[in-house]
Amino acid sequence: MEPVTFRPPLYKQRYQFVKSLVETHKLKKVADVGCAECSLLQVLKFCGCVELLVGLDIDERALREKMHTLSPLPANYLQPDKRSLTVCLYQGSVTEKDPALLGFELITCIELVEHLEEAQLKTFPDTVLGFMAPGMVVISTPNVEFNPLLPGCTSFRHHDHKFEWSREQFQSWATDIAGRYNYTVEFSGVGGVPAGAKEVGFCTQIGVFTRNYRESEESIKRKMEAKRVYKTVFHVVYPSLQEEKYFQRAVINEALYYAHCMKIKLMRNLCSEDVEPESHLPETEQKPNATWSGFSKPYTPPQTEGDTTIEPFIQGDNIYIPLQRLFSIPSVMELCGSVDVLRKMVTGKAELSSDGSAVIFPVDLENDSEFS
Repeated sequence: MEPVTFRPPLYKQRYQFVKSLVETHKLKKVADVGCAECSLLQVLKFCGCVELLVGLDIDERALREKMHTLSPLPANYLQPDKRSLTVCLYQGSVTEKDPALLGFELITCIELVEHLEEAQLKTFPDTVLGFMAPGMVVISTPNVEFNPLLPGCTSFRHHDHKFEWSREQFQSWATDIAGRYNYTVEFSGVGGVPAGAKEVGFCTQIGVFTRNYRESEESIKRKMEAKRVYKTVFHVVYPSLQEEKYFQRAVINEALYYAHCMKIKLMRNLCSEDVEPESHLPETEQKPNATWSGFSKPYTPPQTEGDTTIEPFIQGDNIYIPLQRLFSIPSVMELCGSVDVLRKMVTGKAELSSDGSAVIFPVDLENDSEFS
């Protein structure tokens, strides 16, 4: 039969397997051991649940060449996420014990073990399952039984592979180390066999290890005293709404945008009753190009009987936009959680009434560019 090809490519299937696991269990702290060019980390940084993402590899040059792919983009500063995300890259060996990789919910070893020398392979389980002891471990490795179906594969799949296991060999090894370190292991894989081929299993075989115990505080404290041997190559904290400066900016952008829209609507009504409704201010007050759009939804003012929402009004030479009215907008409400928080964020960034209940704009038809 014809050689097998994979769509999507096999490496993407491996990454998707890990991504699905992270999203299903909503894991916050994830490390990729043997991260190489950081490709898996680039996928995982978009998982909304992940708050700490770490990569470890022996090749510092490879880390430095690709670490820019993990840096925040301008859009991350314009539209900060609700979550906090820290990304770190360390140069070091999987056989070394360093406190930097303690306390993780998931550690992945994707296509790693087959690159280890015999002595390193013997040390690997004690480092990962014994010392690091994450809640879950994912280990993937080639299935040598599948090789005859791959184009041009006459021996190992990569020149640096020290070995390649059959399903029986991998499962025997994985079951043994799981038992030694009190884990349960389940087997799966990616890259299925085409119809008509003999049963050889997945092209990439995967073991998912789950820890069967809760590590004691004494054990963790003892491990934390170990000497730090990894070299930090990259460390970045993404902007997020957990930081007050970004949170305040998001609230200001959202709330004052709507306040400005309400001001214009009221002033246009004041100018002429014959003016057609402005096309660029939709009745739903949904902004077309908002700086903050994380929670924006179409908005229709409440129409229920007994509604207590205070509408904007003119008094003297000023237009008053009540904070309670701004807070009734879903995106503002989602951001702030309370009128008090909204008031705190806009104080000093906009003029407020003497009692702090409304944003004030002057009525200045001659100098306002919207009406001049």
